[in-house]
Amino acid sequence: MKKQQGSELFSAIVAAPFGAMGVRVQDGRLRELVYLRPHFAEKDAQDAVSALACVQLARYFVDPDHVFDLPLAALGSAFQQRVWAAIAGIPRGQVRTYGDVARLIGSAPRAVGQACGANWYPVLIPCHRVTAAGGLGRFAHHDDASGFHLGVKRWLLAHEGVEGYA
Repeated sequence: MKKQQGSELFSAIVAAPFGAMGVRVQDGRLRELVYLRPHFAEKDAQDAVSALACVQLARYFVDPDHVFDLPLAALGSAFQQRVWAAIAGIPRGQVRTYGDVARLIGSAPRAVGQACGANWYPVLIPCHRVTAAGGLGRFAHHDDASGFHLGVKRWLLAHEGVEGYA
């Protein structure tokens, strides 16, 4: 199998319905998850934590109610962690707007959007459940012309039973 450029950055790469997910582990803790385009080949897990992450991601891709249990590196500012905690409280099958989350934590929608885009653990901290007041909004700090990241957001929402964003 030909090695995909950039795959050396990841401890594992697991197939996903929208492409793949890159898994990065450092010091025995999950450090980052990355949405990858379909041309990335799978990469065997290099350690026990990345193997566990791959198994749990694969389960989620089949069952949107799968509960993740992975050791996470402590990342982000205190504000980002407040936003991420609020996002983690959004039930599967529901969405909140950036404004809803901002009101909940006493902040501004733009700041919430910035914290969403800085999320190191997409899917685990479900930033895809946060949308703009008038539609889907942006996703993962990407405004790509191909629409890959917004396509991922649409897939995740549909997978979790949210209608109206196809």
